[in-house]
Amino acid sequence: MGLLAWTGAVVAAPSPSAADDPILTVPPLPTVPGLPIPPGVADALVPTFIGRPAKAKPRAHPRIPQNPYLAKNGRSSMHNDPYSSDAYRVKGPLGKGLQVRTASYGIRECATIAFDRRGRIVGLCGDLAGFSMMLINPRTLVSKHEIQLSKRDLASGSNPFTDICGGTYFFLDQRDRAYATTVDQTIAEVIVKPGGRLKRGRTWSLAKQLPANDCLVATTLDWDGRIWFFTQKGRVGTIDRRTGRTTVLALPRGEGIYNSVSADETGGVYVVTTHALYRLDVGKRRRPVVTWRQRYDRGTRLKPSMLSQGSGTSPTLLGKRWIAIADNADPRTHVIVYDRRKGVKKRRHCSVPVFAKRRGTTENSLVAAGDSFLIENNYGYDGIPSAMLGKTSTPGISRVLVRKHGCRVAWTNRSIAPSSVPKASLGAGLVYVYTKPGGPEDAWYVTAIDIRTGKTAWSRLTGTGVQWNNHYASFYLGPDGALYIATIAGLIRLKDKRK
Repeated sequence: MGLLAWTGAVVAAPSPSAADDPILTVPPLPTVPGLPIPPGVADALVPTFIGRPAKAKPRAHPRIPQNPYLAKNGRSSMHNDPYSSDAYRVKGPLGKGLQVRTASYGIRECATIAFDRRGRIVGLCGDLAGFSMMLINPRTLVSKHEIQLSKRDLASGSNPFTDICGGTYFFLDQRDRAYATTVDQTIAEVIVKPGGRLKRGRTWSLAKQLPANDCLVATTLDWDGRIWFFTQKGRVGTIDRRTGRTTVLALPRGEGIYNSVSADETGGVYVVTTHALYRLDVGKRRRPVVTWRQRYDRGTRLKPSMLSQGSGTSPTLLGKRWIAIADNADPRTHVIVYDRRKGVKKRRHCSVPVFAKRRGTTENSLVAAGDSFLIENNYGYDGIPSAMLGKTSTPGISRVLVRKHGCRVAWTNRSIAPSSVPKASLGAGLVYVYTKPGGPEDAWYVTAIDIRTGKTAWSRLTGTGVQWNNHYASFYLGPDGALYIATIAGLIRLKDKRK
């Protein structure tokens, strides 16, 4: 997925169900600018650093074309670039004297962030009340300015911990303009000003094009600068940013969209529904059309950690040929690699089972790294309480190699990563995951794994306690190689100590 903006928890006021929900026992967190995330009571009981610093082992990777209308690759969206590679060319932390800084934003998570042309963080941040765009200093993590984009309807009855309607994804264009979905069926433009302020731009309302019970999930730009939007009920549309002209295509009834999307330089836009992987293009009348559709095994149940009965991945592109997703099959989840080239008759290249039987799934996107895809097991993470009081999810991070005549699992690491969107540093040769071993301390670690061997290089404690849970937020690497991850209480920054 890569998904979920933190949607908040009522912590200040008691409720009739408070005794049944351990989240409600967490005290309110401070929101004074510059204050760190509060430490956990068990920090001194667990190791701060495990392993040893890694040596950089750069990985070759096929070139990812730059969409001329998006911010530079690695800076534009949750999944880094139009290919949703989740891989950076910059060298990330090697674990050498790691310097860790945190900032508390109260009970608020900035699950999706981008970096403007000045290297500042642009974050879409959510809490129980709604969603705001924040401009954040990348070194101090202090919020410089913010504006609210949309408010939640608290009477709607939706579960704020799993509701992905509006406020989850956005992208940043080449002129530092952010485009975000909102909960009221609009796409909002936010302009990042050079002086460090945010300004509201245009707004495109889609209320007339969408049913009242549908909502926006994802958005992107194609190579012509056209906005594409995607709804939870399976509608796909385009917006001409100059004229405002809008078109909508309804996918087959019953197919939902719960994750982000990808695009490539050939004009294709790729989306995974709860039933199939699609390539979409703009037709002769400038309307979205289905170019091809590949059905996958969606399984027979909603597995713990999944938001829908279907794939939890966004489509991940690799080179000019491959596109990959994970299915939701039982008894084992599979990584499926397709040939996305035009004119291909046999699209499915391979399907490789990963993780243990009846104990594997992912609600996060694959990572493309060189000649392979990396997948993280999220089975058992069923919301914030499932990672409290010593509980955690099921282990497993695997690397699937793509070969000319098929695919195979190269390695499986036994680290436990409940819900993070992992990221690869091609410059360092490492993939970063957010891990939580079992144990009453409830300790959370940033863990670095060697992409080639699958061996854990090091793990660095962020803290103990619920405030360090990332709840589906993604890792990010800044232009200077600093590593960021959001938690339900704020933002964390890690960087190697300068010599």
